[in-house]
Amino acid sequence: MMVYVAAETRYETMKYNRVGRSGLKLPAISLGLWHNFGGINSLENGRNMITRAFDLGITHFDLANNYGPPAGSAEQLFGQVLAQDLKPYRDELIISTKAGYYMWPGPYGEWGSRKYLISSLNQSLTRMGLDYVDIFYSHRYDPDTPLEETMMALDHMVRSGKALYVGISNYPAEQTRQAAEILKSLGTPLLIHQPRYSMLDRWIEDGLQDVLDEYGAGSIAFCPLEQGVLTNKYLNGIPEDSRAKGPSVFLNENNISPETLRKVRALNQIAASRGQSLAQFALAWVLRNGRVTSALIGASRPSQIEENVAALSQLEFSTEELERIESILRPESTNKNKD
Repeated sequence: MMVYVAAETRYETMKYNRVGRSGLKLPAISLGLWHNFGGINSLENGRNMITRAFDLGITHFDLANNYGPPAGSAEQLFGQVLAQDLKPYRDELIISTKAGYYMWPGPYGEWGSRKYLISSLNQSLTRMGLDYVDIFYSHRYDPDTPLEETMMALDHMVRSGKALYVGISNYPAEQTRQAAEILKSLGTPLLIHQPRYSMLDRWIEDGLQDVLDEYGAGSIAFCPLEQGVLTNKYLNGIPEDSRAKGPSVFLNENNISPETLRKVRALNQIAASRGQSLAQFALAWVLRNGRVTSALIGASRPSQIEENVAALSQLEFSTEELERIESILRPESTNKNKD
């Protein structure tokens, strides 16, 4: 097997954004290993995607304990690529993982207890062959565990050297405020929030972004392409080989209504007028006003990563373009403004 040597040009075109008020910067596009990096997938394809991403300046790789399938296997695959190819570059990488969703049977295998989170991080480090991760996330808010317990577990990870920074994912705005306040009092600030965010899912604009600004935390948006809905894949309807037609629990035909397809086709016309693919356009929009630190992409082949990173060559939007986009995404509010 060829020995991997990283491209010397890897930092020449990538854009790096400061994470809130911290000292850390993340690439504007990060690679998530949610799908296509599990034990059921090709190690060689996974390796090619990870090394191609790094060659393009993507330094941040996002995992979770349950990514696969089977659960845990994405971390194992990443650990293999790390040992084989990326070990010399460890200090150039930001590696994140999470715990919160179901991982193993019994009462300590999910949610937000100190017992689960610390056990899970130890397992993740073993699977990836690491001494520490750069960012560890509480993957979801646990209504049955005191938030102090969950945040004290995160603080402990930093103090024990097993995580450099901590974040939260999928937390509503009010719980985010409480978590940030607790972490601040412990002396381990909240680095980052990982919410779902795209043109078709804008919940973070209703308060969460203001909380993050207030506490100096960054954000990294997952599903910025709505699992492929904001790409050219569905412009002509739902293809037979698409995830929406398959058994995926995350995306099915009901998610892609005629109204959604109408919006997607109208957005694609604006993208084309900018010389961008729909995916590039959707990523640029998520990053548009500097409030999102990084857009987290998935991929099934290296060419998709190349296409997505090319979005960074055109991130500016005119006022007219933004107004047209709003009129497509929220026709009701645009019409009200005209009354």
